[in-house]
Amino acid sequence: MKKIVFIACCVVLTAFSAQAQRYAVIDSKFILEKLPEYKEAQKALDAFSEQWQQEIDQKQALVDKMYKDYEAEQVMLSDVLKKKREDELYNKEKELRDLQKKRFGFEGDLFKKRQELIKPIQDRVYNAVQKLALERQYDFILDKSEGITVIFADPKLDRSLDVLRNLGVK
Repeated sequence: MKKIVFIACCVVLTAFSAQAQRYAVIDSKFILEKLPEYKEAQKALDAFSEQWQQEIDQKQALVDKMYKDYEAEQVMLSDVLKKKREDELYNKEKELRDLQKKRFGFEGDLFKKRQELIKPIQDRVYNAVQKLALERQYDFILDKSEGITVIFADPKLDRSLDVLRNLGVK
């Protein structure tokens, strides 16, 4: 009876070990930062962002000046002129908010530029990771760069350098 239980346990353990999943850990942020085209795309994105921010800052300065002028002249203006100036201020502030939303809002110009410049590079990295997973027969690969996806990762499992080699970066 002991022999049968022992054999059954061995068979079960063998079955479980045969089903063991193979996995690896990568750091996509580390990989992207090693790619020269990513750095160039990030610089271009930063330049667009700075240019658009300057445009917004200029419009903000204009609105601030208009508001100060209105505050200074408010006492001397008639009710009709006050109303007209307040409407102008409101419209300029609305233009400013609309411009901020257009440039930096959800699916704004910055988002679209990021999609145009960065997404192709991210897709290339994803394809290299997928190729690595197929070649090495990994069941899953975890990315430790985004948030708390992985709490602990053994450094010997990190395959970021392998992905860089697959991309041709040393």
